[in-house]
This record gives sequence, C-alpha cells and structure tokens, in this order.
Amino acid sequence: MKRDHKSLYADLSLLLVAIIWGSGFVATKIASNSITALYMNAFRFSIASILMVIVFFKRLKKANKNDVVAGAIIGFFLFSAFAAQTMGIYYTTPSKQAFLTGTNVVMVPFLYWIVEGEKPDRYNFIAAFLAVIGIGLLTLNKGIDINKGDSLTLLCALLFACHIVSIGLFAKKHDPVILTVIQFITAAVLSIVLSFIFEPIPNSVTTKGIMAILYLGVFSTLVAFLIQTVAQKYTTSTHTAIILCLEAVFGSLLSVIILGDPFTVQMIIGSVVVFISIITAETKWKFIRGNRKGEINNS
Repeated sequence: MKRDHKSLYADLSLLLVAIIWGSGFVATKIASNSITALYMNAFRFSIASILMVIVFFKRLKKANKNDVVAGAIIGFFLFSAFAAQTMGIYYTTPSKQAFLTGTNVVMVPFLYWIVEGEKPDRYNFIAAFLAVIGIGLLTLNKGIDINKGDSLTLLCALLFACHIVSIGLFAKKHDPVILTVIQFITAAVLSIVLSFIFEPIPNSVTTKGIMAILYLGVFSTLVAFLIQTVAQKYTTSTHTAIILCLEAVFGSLLSVIILGDPFTVQMIIGSVVVFISIITAETKWKFIRGNRKGEINNS
C-alpha cells in the first residue's frame, strides 16, 4: 500500500474516532436517564479496563512502580474530568457540552505555562479570547448566569486540560500504552469506591441505558483509543488535530438529530466561535500558512 493511501485511510479512521467520541455525548445523556453519574463511569471504566488488560496484557507485565504512580496520577485527572462531565450532562444538553468540553485544548498551553514556564504563543492567546466569546454565547441566556451543567462542563474541560498536561509530563519517560491502561483502572476503582459512598445502588437500568454504557466502554474508550493509536502512525499531527476537533461538531449534530436538542442562532454562532478557537489552538492554522508558503515558493 502506498504511503499516500495509508495517510488517507488514517485520516478516515480518525474521522471515525471523532464521530465515535461525538456520539459519546449522546450515549452519556441516554445512560444518565437510568443511572447516576459515578455508577455510569464505574461501569464504563471497568468495561474498558478489563478489555484493555486483555488486549495489552503482555505490555502490562513490564510495568513497574513508577509506571503505576504516573498512571494513577493521570487516572485521577481522567476520573475527575469524567465525573464533572457526567454530572454536568444532567443539567445541560449534549450539544452544548460537546463544544464546552472542547475548550480544554485552549487551556492546555496556559497550564504548561504555569507548570513548565513555557509562555503560550499569539495563537494561544487568540484562541483563549475566542473561547471566552464562544462560551459566553453558548452559556449566557438572560443576564450573566451560567447554569450548573455548563459550570460543571467548564470544570470538566479544565480537568481534561490537566489530564493532557499530566500525560505530556509522564509519557516521555513511560510506555504510553501502560500509562493508558493504568489510568483507566484508576478511574474505574475511584468511580466504584465513590459511587458506593455517595450514590444509591441502582435498582434497575433500562435496556437503552445498558446499551449506552456498553457503547461508552467498548467503542468510545477501547475501540477509539486503538484506532487513534494506529492511525497517528500514518498521518501528520496537524491532520490529527483538525479531524479530532470535529468531535464537538459531531457531538452537537448527533444531539440535535437523535435527542432533538434545541439549538438557537446564538448557540450556533457560539459553537462556530468555539470551534474556530479550538482549531486555532490545535493547529495554529499551519495547514493554511503552509499552503501559502508553497504558493509563494512556486511563484
């Protein structure tokens, strides 16, 4: 297979990942109708952990104490982010949550600035400015009040940013596959323990709820991770960033189509502004600047 064909298939595979992750917002909303947040995550991460241990068992046997500690720290942020996101879905719509969650990529450079002293560039500041405008359009209805679900989702975005930064710090010295499996196990254990403490045991879960949880555990977690890992070997980081940004778009579209989410003109404008913000933070518009340089060099 030629390299360009591999790149095309890789991009199409990443598009599938974006669709799967986008549909995850819908699945979470469906599951939330019959099960509480922590129990939902307990089932989701337990399913993903068991499957990942089976798939990567040989790699896991090489794990050491430092791998476990690093994976546990990353897993704590993963658990916290998903806990905030899942609790937030009870008070907001999946379409709004998809875009608000995506603002984590805007926050990441500023967290790196705090942790490692690496100052964000102008594109990061532009992205942050656009994100604030977009978030305002998405969340502010009357006055300056932001509802509970939107607040929890913004906290979720911050925690996902912390999760990304922690991966960046630890992945340089540890096997990323081992870190991934350990973080899911950590998230599963924390979800199970805290669900027993803070939430009532579910009496029954609807068939739709069970199917949604299975979808989140198998497809949104294990399958999407495996596809992304393989696909990124055959495409550029810019392509990856742009395609995965579409997660927010697919999340909103599927929420409107499947769940009938209301989507006002103001929310549409806000979503577009947030999407431009995410694209700016992720790609710094290299795909456009690169084409212009090529045109200049060819002229």
